[in-house]
Amino acid sequence: MIPADHRMAREILEAHLKAASSSHRFSDSIRIQQVADPVDMTTEAAQRDLAAKILDRESTLVRRVRSAIGRTDDGSYGLCLDCEEEIAPKRLKAIPWAELCIRCQEKADGLASQRGRISSSEDWAEAA
Repeated sequence: MIPADHRMAREILEAHLKAASSSHRFSDSIRIQQVADPVDMTTEAAQRDLAAKILDRESTLVRRVRSAIGRTDDGSYGLCLDCEEEIAPKRLKAIPWAELCIRCQEKADGLASQRGRISSSEDWAEAA
């Protein structure tokens, strides 16, 4: 990828970073509030859990965007971190912070899915 493309990618990434960093509206939702009603306690717990998951997803996005900005600086932006082949421009346009080419991403997703199934079956075995 040529330097002009890196500059444009960096601008896009910085816009995504600004948007992701400014969405801290859920951080107040994880504060524990005392309520007397058991139904309200359950509802509050579910809302805290959801807010925590959203914050986790947003912080992961922020880390990935910052990493991609770093790759624009060192010239490795657009290269797969696994196989070091060029990531398709179409993929980078859709997901500017993509770290893996589509082939390596599919492989990683398959491994994560397989680990999830193994973990689930171990959980069921423990429950039995």
